[in-house]
Formats: sequence, structure tokens, C-alpha cells
Amino acid sequence: MLSTLQFVAPAWIRDGRLYAFLAAAGFSLKAIFVKLAYQTHAIEPLTLLALRMAFALPLFLWLVWKSRSPSNPPLSLGDAGRIWMLALLGYYLSSLFDFHGLTYISAGLERLILYLYPTMVLLLDACRTRKAPSARTWMAMAVCYAGLAIAFSHDLHQAGQGSDVLKGSAWVFASAVTYALYYLGTGDMVKRMGSMRLAGLAGSASCVLVLGHFLLFGHPQALPGLPADIYGWSLLMAVLSTALPIYWLALAIRSMGAAQAAAVGTMGPVLTVFAAWAMLGESLSLLQLAGLGLVMLGVTRLKPSAAAKPAAPPVSPAAAVMGRKSR
Repeated sequence: MLSTLQFVAPAWIRDGRLYAFLAAAGFSLKAIFVKLAYQTHAIEPLTLLALRMAFALPLFLWLVWKSRSPSNPPLSLGDAGRIWMLALLGYYLSSLFDFHGLTYISAGLERLILYLYPTMVLLLDACRTRKAPSARTWMAMAVCYAGLAIAFSHDLHQAGQGSDVLKGSAWVFASAVTYALYYLGTGDMVKRMGSMRLAGLAGSASCVLVLGHFLLFGHPQALPGLPADIYGWSLLMAVLSTALPIYWLALAIRSMGAAQAAAVGTMGPVLTVFAAWAMLGESLSLLQLAGLGLVMLGVTRLKPSAAAKPAAPPVSPAAAVMGRKSR
């Protein structure tokens, strides 16, 4: 048994599967850490996000340092402006909306709503290019939202206040939309700068925006009175659910390619749902699992079929979305 593990583990490291799984697990645990922090103390979403980003800032700078290379193009003023815009949409607004939403809804429902962001990327790109999605894509999106409706009905039935579920879902849906806008904005910048360098730069800028927001409109004077557990959950979010998953995903893509890494990433919602059940005591029903299965099926069907691809195609939005998921 031990010899088998010694053989399998290096193989999983070499082909990138271990890194892809660790990235999926790290991103999935973010909602769990947020909910645990909310259970520990009555803390405002902005304060918790500020603590996360304060711990994450040196880690984002580490990603920038880790991605350094003589071949990296110098940053122009236009690049800097685009990075600040991506920072505004990505880890700032998207995260702030998400943290607000998690005060009202379960971690499992939050992950399912966020997991729909590829459908939003496709719809936004269709509006930009004025090209309607294919019938296959419309069908896949219909499956996704049917699954979300089933999971949503489960939470509505479980919650004492249906208005809270509606409010929280609206916040998280806004988070998914802003993340889809961030994703569309990365475009050519990822090709020129690399995903790790861009994530490090945009993440560092997001930290500045969040911390500036907190200092101007939050309650910094309340920080000394927060329990140590809040700082612990914030640190875990910064390390295990922010910086390290980005790094692990970059290693996975380098070893196994973007499409295969994304395939492993489809485990994310499953990991969140079962972690929420085990660590938070959230209910787990056949209705919720059915909704989860439909959402995952629909998202995986957004990827164009191999038979439909020409010999040397341009990268389509659907392929790009399936190729580089992170959150």
C-alpha cells in the first residue's frame, strides 16, 4: 500500500493533477471560512474582507515576484489603467458583493451561483460581438439555470426568511456578474503577462482599493476588539483560498494544460457543498444534489465539442472560460 502511494503521489505532482485538486479545494473553502467567521463574531462584511486582503497583500506581491522573468514586457500606462480596472471589478467589488451575500445564504447555494459565471461571460461576449450563442450553448445554459432554480428552492424551503435568500442570492449574482466582467477584461493581458503575474498585480491593486475603502468608510477602531478566531479565519482565507490556489492552478495549467485543469476544477461546487455539510452543519438533500448535478452538467457542456473544432481555431469565449477558472 505504501509503495503504491509513493508511486502515485509523484505521478500526480508531475502531471499536475494534485495541484489542480488543491486549487479547486482552496477556492471552494473560501465560503466556508467566511461563514465560520460570521458564526464566530458579528462582524461586518467590509471588515472581514479588509482583514482578508491585508493578509493577502504580501502574498499577491509574492505572486508578482514568483512570476518575474526577463521576457516579461514592461508595464505601460495603459496596462496600469487596465490592471486597476480589473482590480475594481475582481477582488474588490466581486468579493465585497460575495461577502455581503454570504451573510444571508448558505455556502452551497453561494458556490452554485458563482459557478454560473461562465454563462454570464458568454452572454456578455455575445452582446459585445453581436453574435448569438449556438443552440447547444443556449441548451447548456438552460440546464445550468434549471439546476440553480432547484437548489434555490431547497434554500427557500430551509430558510425561515425567504426574503433573506432572495437578498443574498442577488448579492452573489452581482458578484458573479462583476467577476464575469473582470474575466472578459483579462483577455489579451493574460496572453501577454501570464495568469500568475496578472493575478498578482490585479490582486495587489484590489488590496489597496479594499483597504482604502475600509479606512474611509469602515470601522478600523474596532479591529483591536475582534476575537483571535476572526484573524485566524481571515489568514486562512488569504493563504489557502486566495494566493496559494492561484499559484497551484498556474502549476497545474503548466503541467496538464488549461482544459484538463478546468476539468478537475469542476469538483469545486461538490467540495463546497460537502464541506458546508461537514463543517457548518448545512443541510444536504436530494433536491440540492440534483440542482448541483444539473449546474455542473450545464457548465461542462458549455465547452465546445471536439468534433466541432477546426484544425486551428481562434480561442472562443466558451473554451477560454473552461480553460482558466479561478476564484
